[in-house]
Amino acid sequence: MGLLGATLRGVQSNRARLLPWALLVAGLFVAALVLPATRDRVLREPVSTAGFILLVLFIIGFWAIPSDFTRRMRKNPLSVAGFSLIVLFVALAVLAPILAPPPATSRNAYLIPQEGFSSDPKPPQARHPFGTTEGQYDLYYGIVWGTRTAFRVSVTVIAISVAIGLVLGGLAGFYGGRIDEIIMRITDVFLAFPGLVLAVVVVAVLGRSLDNVMIAIAIVNWPTYARLLRGDILGIRGRDFVEAARALGGNDFRIIFRHVIPNSIYPFLVYGSLDVGLIVLTAAALSFLGLGAEVGYADWGMLINLSRNWILGAPGKPFAYWYVVIFPGTAIFLFVLGWNLLGDAFRDILDPRLRGST
Repeated sequence: MGLLGATLRGVQSNRARLLPWALLVAGLFVAALVLPATRDRVLREPVSTAGFILLVLFIIGFWAIPSDFTRRMRKNPLSVAGFSLIVLFVALAVLAPILAPPPATSRNAYLIPQEGFSSDPKPPQARHPFGTTEGQYDLYYGIVWGTRTAFRVSVTVIAISVAIGLVLGGLAGFYGGRIDEIIMRITDVFLAFPGLVLAVVVVAVLGRSLDNVMIAIAIVNWPTYARLLRGDILGIRGRDFVEAARALGGNDFRIIFRHVIPNSIYPFLVYGSLDVGLIVLTAAALSFLGLGAEVGYADWGMLINLSRNWILGAPGKPFAYWYVVIFPGTAIFLFVLGWNLLGDAFRDILDPRLRGST
């Protein structure tokens, strides 16, 4: 009863702290329904609206229910800042059809609207809040929808890398011997190449496309995940609970995925959260080099690629076209910063050796 009472008191305290923010979000939502300029967009996109509401409810529930994880996060302002940045980008991705509705004639919402073919970028104006790039692609639209592209690339690459790393790293760490030697020598071959150079070669062989960029980055990334998991499993496979599971007749598959991997996965997940930022940077670099998404696709790296001729401005006016780099560059910077701060928070919270310092 004492524990239940303490939990209820914690919920009530957190609820009181979150109530002003919940009222603010509710007020903004009501305002969006009342204002004619936004009401039609909200009603026309029920899926995005419902997704945003679920996101808000998740955040309120996450902070309202007391736990050791949220308590440790509150002690570190940088962790809260990272969490807030990621939530902001998630909201931006969810609300993309409302914030930047695609043209009615668009065959693909990820293709940036193009108004004219002038080579000179145009500065921010009412119709284009962030201005336009070379070729008159709308920067605002590209940044908003590029958020979805960033999440798509990062989640896909992490999923592929984690899947390969789990299988190969798990086999190498659990069985050791010749299997470990073969898998680790394969990872050595991949790790011997500079990551960006190997990714460029893979995309050049497979052909230019965003899907091939994701495949290339996953090929570069999986050896690190395999090595990380293998190292943790080597320290766990001889523990008493593993030997007890083997004595009870558990087969290797059950022991690996029921006992070994769940007890060695935390560093794996922490590295994955820290790796998201690097993945987005690598994808942006490949797009900047002309190896990523097609021209006009909503991708932050592609936006900078379209602006490469104007980075130095005009003769005598170095900041004449500042907006073509500042806006997409800021989006990449904040996205990567948010994941780095959140990854540091996960490491500090989940690593027992660092818990005393948080």
